[in-house]
Amino acid sequence: MTEFDPFAELRADCARCFALCCVVPAFAASADFAIDKPAGTPCPNLLADHRCGVHDSLRDRGFAGCTVYDCFGAGQKVAQDTLGGRPSPRAREVFPVMRDLHELLYYLTEAATLDAARPIHADLRAALAETERLTGGTVDDLARLDVTEHREAVNSLLRQASELARADIGQKVDRRGALLIGADLRGAKLRGASLRGAVLLGADLRNADLNRADLTGADLRNARLDGADLATALFLTQSQVDSARGGQDTRLPERLRLPAHWLTRPARTAADRSAPRRRSTGSPRPGRTRRYRGRAGS
Repeated sequence: MTEFDPFAELRADCARCFALCCVVPAFAASADFAIDKPAGTPCPNLLADHRCGVHDSLRDRGFAGCTVYDCFGAGQKVAQDTLGGRPSPRAREVFPVMRDLHELLYYLTEAATLDAARPIHADLRAALAETERLTGGTVDDLARLDVTEHREAVNSLLRQASELARADIGQKVDRRGALLIGADLRGAKLRGASLRGAVLLGADLRNADLNRADLTGADLRNARLDGADLATALFLTQSQVDSARGGQDTRLPERLRLPAHWLTRPARTAADRSAPRRRSTGSPRPGRTRRYRGRAGS
């Protein structure tokens, strides 16, 4: 008997979508996206059958951002349910709203599985039900919906769930919104840390302990995760993992997979394997913190 997977409908299924992520969002030329693309304009690599013409070489061609984008299943929800399987220009109005709602569903689903959050499970289930109800709205309903107020209510619950899940850990590091670009955090003891919205772009987290660290909205692009333990990290998404660098010795939550590009990287050198384990609290340099808000807020 197949075990029920509560996250199944919160993973992108491109075969059931109209390539909405290749059409709706705007992208500026950067290290993550090789060209400028206005909102609502199909990517020039998009084929007539809604498939990507360069899918197998996106990273080599400068489109790494495409490989880490996650709609949390909003694409197929809009395509098949909201639009009834028929492409429509109005997808541009509803897809961003649906993606926000599905991201909240992802976090709420995880929070509802946390035993330590049992005192608020009823509230989490109610928030899940309300978010699900909102996703079932018509095109007009979704186009009119302002997700901000609902997101704020959900974020309050998620913060409570995080506190409950980390309550039994003694001294915890609080680096919410910290600017930790390129920080040397090798071997850092970050168990139970709050890293909500932290900018860890290019940070070296090799061999770090991130069990039960709250990573909601943390920017992990190009962060080194070789040997890091994130097996019980809180609110970690596949997109965050895909944007980082790691290897087979990186421990992830069971629902997440090792990215293919991790497994095709050159073998680690002896210097990598012997990287010193530094005791670090993850402190940024003085005057180097700021608030960084992901969609889920911090």
